[in-house]
Amino acid sequence: MAKNQPVPPKELPVISQRELTIAVKVAAKNAGFDLVGITPATSPPGFARFTEWLNQGFAGEMQYLPRRAAAYTHPEHVMPGVSSVIMLAINYHTGESLSSLADSSLAEVSSETARVARYAQGTLDYHDLLRAKLKQLATTLHELQPGCHTRGVVDTAPLLERDFARLAGLGWFGKNTMLINKRAGSWLLLAAMLTDLELEADPIHETAHCGTCTRCLDVCPTDAFVAPYVLDARRCISYLTIELRQPIPLELREGVGDWLFGCDLCQDVCPWNRKAPLTLEPTFQPQQDLHPASALKILKLSEAEFVTRYKSTPLARPGWEGLRRNAAIVLGNSGDSALIPELEASLDDASPLVREALEWAITQLGKTAAENQGN
Repeated sequence: MAKNQPVPPKELPVISQRELTIAVKVAAKNAGFDLVGITPATSPPGFARFTEWLNQGFAGEMQYLPRRAAAYTHPEHVMPGVSSVIMLAINYHTGESLSSLADSSLAEVSSETARVARYAQGTLDYHDLLRAKLKQLATTLHELQPGCHTRGVVDTAPLLERDFARLAGLGWFGKNTMLINKRAGSWLLLAAMLTDLELEADPIHETAHCGTCTRCLDVCPTDAFVAPYVLDARRCISYLTIELRQPIPLELREGVGDWLFGCDLCQDVCPWNRKAPLTLEPTFQPQQDLHPASALKILKLSEAEFVTRYKSTPLARPGWEGLRRNAAIVLGNSGDSALIPELEASLDDASPLVREALEWAITQLGKTAAENQGN
């Protein structure tokens, strides 16, 4: 070879579809995903149900859903040229039940104790965690097949992730609308990797295994389930404490109970979660101040303190005002009239949303005190 002549690029070994599919699954596990399944990019079978759900108004203030409804008809609207959808799940089960704080030995239970959904008790927003793992998986795919196209999705793009998870064999829909896997239960966060690579598909999960059980429906204190498999988000505690930017409807406030952020009730009672494995992901391990949380401390947070403590966690989602609104509702539900002076001291709050919740809480605690005196 003549001096300074360019070296020809090294030819990559030809890899079969089967070998590529196996390599992708190994890469997904190496990236930290607990479940992986593959399905062809197709129109999701649940789109009609999704449309009907939107037409019923069950999405509430989540208007980004109907606004993008047409895009949910096919993954090509998320990534043009997509051939395969790699569905992924990570387990966030920490093994610490929060269903009954009265029986908890994790912390001293007081009237200001508040619960936080299990996925949000750790140190990092799961969106950031899953995006990092998707990036690692995408890097491997591009190494295996240079020139391929990929796009990672974590519940922000118009993709019916649970539909594709079922198509990819990861599980079935429970009556509480959660995806349930026989081995992992429902403590799962989903992500997807879209690619133009044609990969081998996994068998669709055709069966459901809830039988006549209705524990998830019966336990909901706000009656958010219109019917099995149908959730009215407007009544769901997770929606009320995270997505809703307005005052929580009066008739639902008592049902919120001591939930500061999200709700785990329908998963805590699910029999399929009894033997769910524990997560190996360190960022999901509960932080002491969130397991449980103090509603009074949250109420008194300054905006700067809120940002410093929660900016990289899921609790940033409802915002400073929303989280403190939730704290006031929890305190109002505590039944402890000794908290009234603390609430009254905060009535000059700059936020109308927080002030309204405080006024309601004071009234509730006043009623409780009067009833106790009457007895």
